[in-house]
Amino acid sequence: MAVMNHVESGDILDVLIIGAGISGINAAYYLTKYGPQGQTYAILEGRSSIGGTWDLFRYPGIRCDSDILTFSFAWNPWHGDKILVGGPELCDYLKQSAEKIGADRHIKFNTMVRSVSWSSDESLWTLNTIVDGQRQQEYRSRFIILSTGYYDYRNPKDHIIPGLKTFKGDIVEPQFWPEDLDLDGKDVVIVGSGATAVTILPNIAAKTKHTTMLQRSPTYIANVANRIPSIDRMARAYLPARFAHWVSRMYHMVKSYASYTYVVKNPEKVKRLIMARMEQQLPPHISVEPHFSPRYNPWEQRLCACPDGDFWAALRSGKASVVTDEIDRISETQIHLKSGEDITADALILATGLKLQFAGGIAIYVDGELIEPSHKFGWKGCMIQDVPNLAFIIGYTNASWTLGSDASSYLLMRLLRTMKAKSATSVTPMVPKDVGMKAEPCFKLSSTYLKNTLAVFPKDGEGQWRFKTHYMSDMWDARWGDIVTNLEFR
Repeated sequence: MAVMNHVESGDILDVLIIGAGISGINAAYYLTKYGPQGQTYAILEGRSSIGGTWDLFRYPGIRCDSDILTFSFAWNPWHGDKILVGGPELCDYLKQSAEKIGADRHIKFNTMVRSVSWSSDESLWTLNTIVDGQRQQEYRSRFIILSTGYYDYRNPKDHIIPGLKTFKGDIVEPQFWPEDLDLDGKDVVIVGSGATAVTILPNIAAKTKHTTMLQRSPTYIANVANRIPSIDRMARAYLPARFAHWVSRMYHMVKSYASYTYVVKNPEKVKRLIMARMEQQLPPHISVEPHFSPRYNPWEQRLCACPDGDFWAALRSGKASVVTDEIDRISETQIHLKSGEDITADALILATGLKLQFAGGIAIYVDGELIEPSHKFGWKGCMIQDVPNLAFIIGYTNASWTLGSDASSYLLMRLLRTMKAKSATSVTPMVPKDVGMKAEPCFKLSSTYLKNTLAVFPKDGEGQWRFKTHYMSDMWDARWGDIVTNLEFR
């Protein structure tokens, strides 16, 4: 694999990977390991460091809610003792992983891609970028892999809350947590009930005067013993590191999917079980109804993980509480609820979700025509209908993101090898004109911030146009499945 330390504007690369987060580093590994021989590549990263989400998010307690054995790379064993790992540790791991495969030498930092334009005459992409926030530079490549995640890195989700701008205290977006924020001795209200809120509350409650989690509707919260299980410790003790990691990864993957399958097939039974376990953890003054009785079934939205019961411990300490109500309006120092209750606050933390964004907001042109991804179907959940030589990587919502990244990355390497075998310079997903498909969202969860998925991402369809659903079947398809139907090679 050729190393491109100093990529110039006139250079034509085989592959440009956009994004140096977990998907981008993983794609670089698969390209060097399974891609065609002699491919040149570079990674364009808008930020100044490797890490993506884990470099951006700095709020207290930031961590991954997926088990680290399946979230870490298959090719770089994780050696830590925790099962739910924090953001800083993940950043260090990603940097070490990039160094291990030499991908760090391919990265162009502080390079923000604004638009990509395909020329059918040249079978090339031209990428327009802004370097260091001011200098324009063009790159050219034969293939693009978008490893840009699913949300807007630069702008928070819009908050439609009457009176929010009149609030005199701190208004905090978890996505852009201020380094100098001081919450000591303050009355803090966290608006939201998802993973971010459940993570922040126990990590700030002790130093605040009081922390209130204000939720419109409750969520399911499951305790997780935050230590690598005994089966993994035994594997590490008696097996070679790489094989031990494979055993642990397979064990947790099968366990996760078995659990997920059982939950979706027995929602009422699991709902009662989770609620009973939540009730056992609550202090006497906080009731399950209405604060921990979700209106939806488990896994219609992601379950929130609670490492070693830290969330419940914060509630039992008296330093934190939960209010289930809707905001009527906000004034200078208070939140006025529709029930008539008022909550005094010195700081508001708006943990209500992320602003969805496809391809990092990059404008995509094909022969001068602007492509609207949400108007197109997604081929096998990794390419866009009518768009040549461009792939995107989106992980699973019901399992570790990295597993989905593995499946897409392997499929793409197989596709690149097929192109080389056919002496093709382009490959374009094409929906037959006589085929009608029902459009569905690629994300199947019902979380509020995911409800406009169809307006942002390529559509989920049928057959070759289905998004990824299960690692085992998706990896089988990536390795041996149909890689010709609905593709036009030229």
